[in-house]
Order: sequence, then C-alpha cells, then structure tokens
Amino acid sequence: MSTRRQFTLLLASAGFAFLSAPYATAQEDTIRVGLILEKSGPFASYGKQMENGIQSFMKIHGDKVAGKKVELFVRDSTGPAPEVAKRLAQELIVNNKVHFLAGFGFTPNALAAAPIATAAKTPMIVMNAAASTISTRSPYIARVSFTTPQVSMPMGDWAGKNGIKKVFTVVSDYGPGHDAETYFKKGFQAGGGQIAGEVRVPLSARDFSSYLQRVKDAKPEAVFVFLAAGEPTVSFMKAYGERGMKQSGIRILSTEGWADDRELNLIGDAAMGAVSTGFYSMTHDSAKNREFVKTYLDIDKSGMVPDFMAVSAYDGMAAIYAVANKLGGQIDGEQAMKVLKGLQIDSPRGPLVIDAETRDPVQTVYVRRVEMRNGKMANVEFDSGYKNVKDPGKDAAK
Repeated sequence: MSTRRQFTLLLASAGFAFLSAPYATAQEDTIRVGLILEKSGPFASYGKQMENGIQSFMKIHGDKVAGKKVELFVRDSTGPAPEVAKRLAQELIVNNKVHFLAGFGFTPNALAAAPIATAAKTPMIVMNAAASTISTRSPYIARVSFTTPQVSMPMGDWAGKNGIKKVFTVVSDYGPGHDAETYFKKGFQAGGGQIAGEVRVPLSARDFSSYLQRVKDAKPEAVFVFLAAGEPTVSFMKAYGERGMKQSGIRILSTEGWADDRELNLIGDAAMGAVSTGFYSMTHDSAKNREFVKTYLDIDKSGMVPDFMAVSAYDGMAAIYAVANKLGGQIDGEQAMKVLKGLQIDSPRGPLVIDAETRDPVQTVYVRRVEMRNGKMANVEFDSGYKNVKDPGKDAAK
C-alpha cells in the first residue's frame, strides 16, 4: 500500500474528510512548519504578534537548522473558528507535508486540530491558546505559552495577601474565561477573600456598560477581569474610566493578556496602577529580552510592540529548532515529543521548561503594575515571588 494511501486511511479512520489536492513531494532539504494564525478579522493582531515573534527568532538564529532550511506555511484561521482550524491542519499535513503544526491563538482552534495531530503523529506547538485541557487532547501537543489557571491562581493569592478582601469577577464566556474565574477564586478565597459577584460576557462583547454598572453597584474593592486581548480589553477599560470607577476606589486586577504596552497607551490614565500576573513583560530586565525587543522593533515599524504572544511564538521556534538539532534534521513525531518533554528554553521571559509529564510550560509568574516608563505606559514587574509555576488545572484533574 502506498504511503499516501496509508496516510489517507489513517486520518479517514479518525473521521476526517480529505481534499483531492495532490500530495506534496517530500523535500529532504527543508523542515516545514505549518502555522495556523489569526491573520484577519478582529483578532488579526494575534497572528501579527506571533509572526513578528517567529521572524525575530529567525533573524537572530537564522533560517537554517541542522543543515536544513526552515520553510513556513502560514494559514489564516480568521479568528476562533474550529472548523477552519481543523481543515487547515489537515491541508497542511496532507498537501504540504509539514513536520510541525504551530500557532493557535484560540483554545477552540487548538482543540479542533488536536485529533489531526494525533492521527498524523505530527508535533503541535501551541503558541498561545491557554485552556488547561488542551495538552490532554493529544500526546503530540507541547505548549510554550501558558495556561490560564497558571496565571490566575497567583493573582488571587496576591490579592488576598495584599489587603484586598472583596472582588467582583468579569470574564469572557469560553473555556479560558471559565478557567480564569475558577482559579482566581481558588487563590483568592483560600486567603479568606470574598467574591462580591461574578458575570460571564460573550466573547464578542464590546459594550460593557451594563456589566460595569453591576460591578459598581456591588461596591467591591477590585474587579478581576479576563477578556480576549485587544479590542475587548480596550473597550472595557475605557468604559471603566468613563464611569469613574477608578476614582471610586475599584481597582483592576487581571492576568496575562489583559493589555500589552501599546493597548495601555490607547486606554490612558484609567489603566495606571492596574495589577496583573503574567509570564512576560516587554520591560523584563535581561540581555535576552533586550535583544528580542530590539529585533522585534526592527522588524515591525507599525508601532506594535512585543507581547506575550510574540515571545511565545519566539520560544515555539526555539523548541522546533531544538528538536531539529537533536534529531539531526530527521523529524519523527514520536522522537520529537521525547525531545520536547522536559526541554529547557533560554527565553526572553526568563526560565522556561516544558513539563515532561503534562507538556505544559513551567515558568515564573510575575506580578506587574502599570507604570510610566520612558514616557509611555508599561506593565512593569515588581514581584517575582511565583517561581517554577506549573498548571494547577492539571493538579485539580488528578
């Protein structure tokens, strides 16, 4: 039986339909990476951040590894669109014979592609999607970003230890939002904190006035907010400022992805003093990060600055290069996963390890405050007390 026929039957047995495009001829002198990114629509900045991070890595480290040229195949998921992500993953494997799948800004997209990676035994590097369950859906997934519980539980713990007793939670109504709500509450309530109220908002929400009125009426000391990065966060924070909630003493608490440095300057003074927990800040003080930021800004002249998605994409390429080097350029799915399990990456964020058991990142979670740096607003790390943090969502599942 031909290789193509075997592969077709393999995926067909998993319930996947096939297109009739010709099967790509193997190119032994290349390592092919299929990137499924949000390139259009309201979340196009996700894809741009990841592309910039990937280009930054390749500008610093070159476009060859283990003697082979790295070839990128970029595809647009258009946003949180699982059926599109599933189809693109299938096409990249069947038509382009990629050695790796990578990208995935949204959890539904990563979940949709997971069975494809399993059936094809293709390593899948998750560069952003953060629901705790993702890495359990395929033994071929390794994540280099974070999980929502990993950054939410420390935020709750920090709030409780720093005099905040009453918090209202506002989260997007999808997997990562539910995780954020659950694990913030676990961290906060463990220290005696009280939840004044909670609300889940549609992922597409842009008008937050009614939700913020509920927060204001509850008179909490802080609101914990978890929304999709970008436009939703900016809209929320502008409404928060317009309603005078900061002046009334209601603080903002959040996590990674709440607002990058560019978005902070769109929000304005309402963001000043907000506290968040996360694994990466543009202001992180290390030679590795300064090199990364400089390279990123040399690549993108639009005013966009590197955020957590960019650094995760950078580290995703570092993982791919590490696998290629270890395997001498001969990429085999099972052998690749052996390399990825326990892999240590010298990251601009600080120490990063892919957990050998869960294939999720183990890393420092920093506490950051919005401050002025060089005339611009920035998330500035002021507490690195949460070191070697694993995903508490996996512990809860045991």
